[in-house]
Amino acid sequence: MKGGSNSVGGRLPRETLEAVRRREPDALAALFEHSFDDVYSLAYRLTGEKAAAEDVSQEVFLKVHKAAAQLDPSRDPGPWLAAITYNACREYWRSRGHRLFSRARSIDGESKQGDVPVNGRMNPERTLEVGEREELVTRALMKLPERMRAVVVLHDYHGMGHDEIAQVTRTGHAAVRKSYSRALARMREELKEVLG
Repeated sequence: MKGGSNSVGGRLPRETLEAVRRREPDALAALFEHSFDDVYSLAYRLTGEKAAAEDVSQEVFLKVHKAAAQLDPSRDPGPWLAAITYNACREYWRSRGHRLFSRARSIDGESKQGDVPVNGRMNPERTLEVGEREELVTRALMKLPERMRAVVVLHDYHGMGHDEIAQVTRTGHAAVRKSYSRALARMREELKEVLG
């Protein structure tokens, strides 16, 4: 979501963002079309489950409709959407449904990770080795506590700097840097154990 650069066609025009503030249906639809893949991708990487990411994404755009007046049309909406998505994921993590899903997943012993559409495109030509490595990284990522996972996802998958992440997560810059370092260390240890 960095600078809207992940979305096809670049940033939405200021006029469209001003219309979003006024809750004009066509402008809200344009924002949805422009940003859905980024919102879904972030929600998926934070929750680790397609159905949860779909639910969170729907919730995000409901929240966008309610909070449209808070959008600053002079700025890229990406960080604003990332903050809304992160907060919707936090609500999901606190929900009873998430706790039940987590228990069921640990009982099944199976991760339901799959391909995540990025910018509306899938890459069906991935090699088996790359796919396996990605699965190992994803599993290590999903073992992190939610806040650490969020910092890694926002930084490594969505290209945000530590200052932007601090704004999205409402924490200090130093706390974000520390969480990021600790998260990478934990992931390294997890991958070492798996890879030997």
